[in-house]
This record gives sequence, C-alpha cells and structure tokens, in this order.
Amino acid sequence: MSANAREIIAGGIVIAAAAAFALYARQSTGIGTGSGDRYPLHASFRSAEGVSVGTDVRLAGVKLGSVTDIRLNPETYRAETTFTVASHVRIPDDSAVVVASEGLLGGSFVEIIPGGSLFYLEPGDEIEDTQGAVSLIGLLMKFVGSSAVAAAESESAPE
Repeated sequence: MSANAREIIAGGIVIAAAAAFALYARQSTGIGTGSGDRYPLHASFRSAEGVSVGTDVRLAGVKLGSVTDIRLNPETYRAETTFTVASHVRIPDDSAVVVASEGLLGGSFVEIIPGGSLFYLEPGDEIEDTQGAVSLIGLLMKFVGSSAVAAAESESAPE
C-alpha cells in the first residue's frame, strides 16, 4: 500500500471520529435543536449563583431545556432568567423553580417542581415561586461560627 493511500485512510478515520464527536456533543447538550420544539419561561431569583447561559433545566432529573438568558434587574436586585422547556411537557401554573446543586462538588442546575394546578403555563409566562441558590461557603461559615460560639460558651461556663 502506498504512503498516499495510508494518508487518505488516516484522514478519513480522523474526519469520521470528529463527526461522531460533534454528533454526540450536539445530542447531549441540545445545541442545534430548533426553537419550535421548546418554549420560553421566565423566573426571578434572589441568588442565581452557579447558573449561567446553557445551564440545564430539569424536571424529575430529566433535562427539559436550558437557561437562555440571565441578567440583573437593577430595580429589584434579583437575577432575571429566561429558560426553555420542551414543548411536549406542560408545566402547571403553580409550579416552583429552584436553583439546585448536583452535589458537594457538582455544578448547579435549574429544577422545576411541578404543582397540582389544572391550568398550565403559556410560552413567555413567569414562574413566581422561586428559590435561589444556597451558598455552601455561607452554610459552612455559619456552622463554624456557631461551633466556635458554643465552644467559647462552654469554656467560660463555671463548673
């Protein structure tokens, strides 16, 4: 086999591997899906720490969409987010939205907690019931601070 034929075969393998990777990335991230199969919703959070454009939106652990816009409202000092949801999923209008964490070291995602209403959100509606991100560092500082206070009180208490 000539060197030219080997180079062509190697190039074909590299192109096939790149195409397979691009297809996998497109399917796993939802990039390139048409806007016709998703609809936008809005939510306002006190803290959207860990959320950015592209963050997953999940319901019962299943990815339904992603965050498409996030910005600070200068009047309310809240994080205004816009996210998309798959059009085949109807969200009750009394649902809640929470910024959740995948674990201690994991990233954040937006979780929809469905309500029990018989009425559903329409494209562009805002979900009123929201809960922002809980800061792990803030929780640890409270724990350490309360432990230090308790230790100081126990040392100064007469026996």
